Amino acid sequence: MTLDDTIESLRLFADPTRVRLASLLEGNELSVAEITQITQLPQSRVSTHLGKLREAGIVRDRHEGASTFYALSEATMPEAVRQLWNLVGATKDEPVLRSDRVRCRDILRARERTGSWPETVAGQMERHYSPGRTWEATLLGLLPFVRLGDVLDAGAGDGTMAALLAARCHRVTCLDRSPKLLRAARQRLAAQENVAFTLGDVHALPLAAGRFDHVLLLNVLTYVREPAVALSEAARVLRPGGDLTISTLARHDHEQITGPYGHINRGFRPDDLRDMLSRRAGLRVERCEITSHEKRPPHFSIISAYARKPDRTSTLPASTKERP
Repeated sequence: MTLDDTIESLRLFADPTRVRLASLLEGNELSVAEITQITQLPQSRVSTHLGKLREAGIVRDRHEGASTFYALSEATMPEAVRQLWNLVGATKDEPVLRSDRVRCRDILRARERTGSWPETVAGQMERHYSPGRTWEATLLGLLPFVRLGDVLDAGAGDGTMAALLAARCHRVTCLDRSPKLLRAARQRLAAQENVAFTLGDVHALPLAAGRFDHVLLLNVLTYVREPAVALSEAARVLRPGGDLTISTLARHDHEQITGPYGHINRGFRPDDLRDMLSRRAGLRVERCEITSHEKRPPHFSIISAYARKPDRTSTLPASTKERP
């Protein structure tokens, strides 16, 4: 964070009304009329400050008919502002903010009585909880559509992901450098006959080249000292036309939080990871970008990356191919 960024962020939250609006819109999507009713502020004042928050990337808006709904925007909030908001958010027990939350609950209950729940969250359904509608339940419901071949779960840990996928794979190999974690994985997957376990390091996979249709590196690269080497090894054991799937943290400055978890690097910039995949590992990158932000402070950003090993008929280097 530069000095200018810090000063601009301080100016942004120097106005109590903007702090009040941001706090109200954290976890809620509200119209200007509802915000005015909750805060008991003039509509012109509410609209002015919402405009400033929107310009700063702190809130987003959504139009529905003649109404405009606002909510805190995790996706567009600048990192400098996000860090400051984490500090400002500590004032949420302040009496005015508590009163706002009480009135907000009343407003939302009244809204629910005027229409069905799906109608009230139309266009933003994924942001709201409803009984039984969890990501885990959705994933398990969609898994029957998945058909996978030979899969390497590199850095498999205690086999959590392999347990989800095993029934949809021809064969899963769980690899980890920790004997203790592999023992836990064996116990978890004892009933699965199509699972193998290998002790090894992602920097030098003790596996034959071209053996797998899919390689998973899920939440692994932040534990890796030489990521480019690990990616090259993953590419080596892929069959031509095989896929590599990655989930990892984006670059951050929160070593004090990730250090106790054993992370040895601070995540990646999407362009740097893309370069390692294409130039170092020789893969065709289909996607490499930040796809989500954690809701709890410090709001880590997550990169999803998918890359494919060129098949034998390919005549172009992976780094020069067109992206689909």
